Amino acid sequence: MPKPVVRIYTDYKSPYAFVANKRLFELEETHGVALEWLPYTLRVAEFMGTVEERTPHFWRKVRYAYMDARRHANAQGLVMKGPRRIYDAFYSSVGMLFAQRHGFFRAYHDTVFRKFWSHELEIDDLAAITDVITSCGGSASAFEAYVNGPARDQHDRIILDAEALGVFGVPTMVFNGELFWGGDRIDMLIERIEKPETIAAALGSRHRKPA
Repeated sequence: MPKPVVRIYTDYKSPYAFVANKRLFELEETHGVALEWLPYTLRVAEFMGTVEERTPHFWRKVRYAYMDARRHANAQGLVMKGPRRIYDAFYSSVGMLFAQRHGFFRAYHDTVFRKFWSHELEIDDLAAITDVITSCGGSASAFEAYVNGPARDQHDRIILDAEALGVFGVPTMVFNGELFWGGDRIDMLIERIEKPETIAAALGSRHRKPA
């Protein structure tokens, strides 16, 4: 019997995506769903503006957001240090895709999140991400060939498809066509999963042929 699928869009530089991981992975055991993880690489300047444009009000909001995320991290025994600069997470995002295809997604995913938020990893450094790939049993040459080959087109297509669904931030969960943004929406997602009619609809959508 196929499992209903929850698609999750995430980004390694998002503190709220980091602290949502534990509860999301638990859904596989507690609710029998299959998780489909995809990157939604945030373009920080696009929705936050340039550093020069940011107001004191903005920085108060940012400081609070990291303080709030750190509370959730501390409750899980996670280390969360504030990011040292603005990062382009492309290499880490396509590393996620590569790791999925080669069977070591969970090890890669957990390592990148943990090391980035403890200041042990620069996620926009190709060599650093390649080191994570090899530490998980992957091939450095195959990963670099992927990065220099189809990775960019595949990554950008995933972003475009996500935005066509209405995705604008992370973590965003998609279940049976409905979007849930943020770790504080996981309870609402669970409510939908627990309704038999939504499970039937979710399974039906996987087997329905396009018109």
